[in-house]
Amino acid sequence: MKPFSLGFSPCPNDTFIFYSLVNELSGTDTPFFQHPCLEDVETLNKWALEARLDVSKLSFHALGHLLDTYCILQSGSALGRGCGPLLVAAGESSVKELVGGRVAIPGRYTTAALLFKMFLPECSELVEMRFEQIMPALLRGDVAAGVIIHESRFTYQRLGLHCLQDLGQWWEDLTGLPIPLGCIAARRDLGAENIKEIDRRIRKSLIYSRTHPERCMEYIRQYAQETEDEVIMSHIGLYVNDISVDLGAEGRLAVETFFVRGREAGVLPDYSGNIFCSS
Repeated sequence: MKPFSLGFSPCPNDTFIFYSLVNELSGTDTPFFQHPCLEDVETLNKWALEARLDVSKLSFHALGHLLDTYCILQSGSALGRGCGPLLVAAGESSVKELVGGRVAIPGRYTTAALLFKMFLPECSELVEMRFEQIMPALLRGDVAAGVIIHESRFTYQRLGLHCLQDLGQWWEDLTGLPIPLGCIAARRDLGAENIKEIDRRIRKSLIYSRTHPERCMEYIRQYAQETEDEVIMSHIGLYVNDISVDLGAEGRLAVETFFVRGREAGVLPDYSGNIFCSS
């Protein structure tokens, strides 16, 4: 059997989850996975439009357009409370002032982009850029505000930026549910047995890292935007939790609600099938 292709982001929560699995690849002659592609999540989102990878980290927003091709694994997702994207600006302006301004988003298909569209649909001038470019663009005055994700939420205050709205908190207030940010998705045409084994291996890798976090740090630092241990561990603590191990009932409801809201906003297409891979 040909090893399955795999992609995830270089962000600490993903490299933390996949550390053990990647480490195992170098010690086997018949690997279950190919060596992974580590790319910005928006790159992975766009690749998924072409079904390029068998198993991939995806934004839930992107997945909402791809449910005919990919389904959500039970393990590896990033959902939680107090961990959503932040809408920030260089000055203490009001949200209403952004309606006619340029707002940076970390990619068209990111969950952050869809959340912002839900939050402020009147703002139409959205500027797509990689997430690590947004804060420098704000400091240069290229955009009026930006939606930041990943490690940026731990460092924006050092640069004198101000949070205008915590979009995750807005979602929680609106729905009472954790915010679905990203997931690990598998191509449906891999078949139920292969998908079940993929899910099992990712869960095993995640549990290993939660049990031995200190063993992951060197690998995580190779790819992290911020290399301070405090920032890295804060990032992991925020985005990797019990729902990452298994979506559970609350996680499933949060994902289903997110897709419903996205369709109501006119952004996501209708889909009536099962969005989750069989466990």
